Amino acid sequence: MQGLHLTADLYDCRGAEGLMTDAAVLAELCRRHTIGVGLTLVDEKWYPFPPYNGQPGGVTGMLLLAESHLAVHTWPERRAVTLDVYVCNFTTDNSAKAEALLREIVAAFEPGRTEIHRLQRGSEQRPPAETILESLNDAGDAVYGYVSSERVLAKRSPYQTIELMRTPRFGLAMRIDGHFMTSEGEEFYYHECLVHPAAVAHGAVRNVLIIGGGDGGAAEEVLKHRGVERVVMAELDGDVVAIAKEHLHAVHRGVFDDPRLEVKIGDGLAFVAETSERFDLILLDLTDPETPAGSLYQEPFFRSLKRILRPGGAVVLHTGTPVFEPEQVRRINTALRAVFEQVHPFGLYVPLYGAYWGFAVASDRLQPRAIDAATLDARVAALPDLQYYNAEVHHALFALPTYYRRLVTPAAGDVRMVEPQPSALQCAQACV
Repeated sequence: MQGLHLTADLYDCRGAEGLMTDAAVLAELCRRHTIGVGLTLVDEKWYPFPPYNGQPGGVTGMLLLAESHLAVHTWPERRAVTLDVYVCNFTTDNSAKAEALLREIVAAFEPGRTEIHRLQRGSEQRPPAETILESLNDAGDAVYGYVSSERVLAKRSPYQTIELMRTPRFGLAMRIDGHFMTSEGEEFYYHECLVHPAAVAHGAVRNVLIIGGGDGGAAEEVLKHRGVERVVMAELDGDVVAIAKEHLHAVHRGVFDDPRLEVKIGDGLAFVAETSERFDLILLDLTDPETPAGSLYQEPFFRSLKRILRPGGAVVLHTGTPVFEPEQVRRINTALRAVFEQVHPFGLYVPLYGAYWGFAVASDRLQPRAIDAATLDARVAALPDLQYYNAEVHHALFALPTYYRRLVTPAAGDVRMVEPQPSALQCAQACV
């Protein structure tokens, strides 16, 4: 029973009219292309429907193949067609033939719009593959995806749905509420760049707050900086931490056993409001802004973060994709500029997220692009086991494509209200 099943829904078809209404014409087309791709015709059946309410009738037909079947149904009054091709791959892989047959028949109808699905049917030798698609924006007009060979885990926590998928490309991948979050094979793209540009530019990070980050990847990168004395992870969902500890060692690399890390399960917003601690670096390692974490991407929360930053400290967060979510990226950067003197957007392609992704470093003093070359080289050289970030990449991250730069640059004449800055004495007292 192992095989490939292709389905296609065709709309606004502009092909020859006879294909929609003439069973003989449609049958000849299907026979010719079936034999042409190397599949074996066994039998066939075609039925033309009579006219209805003054509209021509459509055609339903099927070719029985030694490899399985081809079925076609036409709706001339809607200029629509549905068809499917199913081939058995038990002794020979006929997938390429099935793809070619579908392609030729779809082309003959000249559809204005198509919807095609590919389903791997059952196998006793290997688990069935599952294609996981994810939208890149709210409009849903851009999608990407990966093949999963196994659902290792699917669990509804008190806050969200958590899935672990085994993928041929990146190993185990975690999804939350239908969004890819991290994976074993490429987590370093996101985590290294979330942490190191700001931490290296600062140069003396000791206390770090991570809001979210339950997979442990950000904490593991933070603790590569030898001067770090304490990391607080304020993670809402304890199930994320538990699942990461059990399954995602390749992401966190045992960081949960490091005595410098303290995990606090609970609301990050409440932790920030109640804490008396001050931090050199605050990382927002959150689900996307369109999720329930959305309030943590707003100006009021940014102001509360500023209260618990030490002088010279910085907040780092991802802002979404400037390609597919430009207004979201613009809004978050505008909110950051309303609070912080220095906002430095940067970006990189994150494979698991399927797009070029935006980030920002926000601070009143820290300027990550101003670090001199010798200092940058020395600080980066002290960091072990880097796979993406290096001294050259540091500057490249902040070299924005023109469209992204325009998106996050304040319009001419924009005036930002600047809060009165504390005196040197007040800053010193705040650090005590």
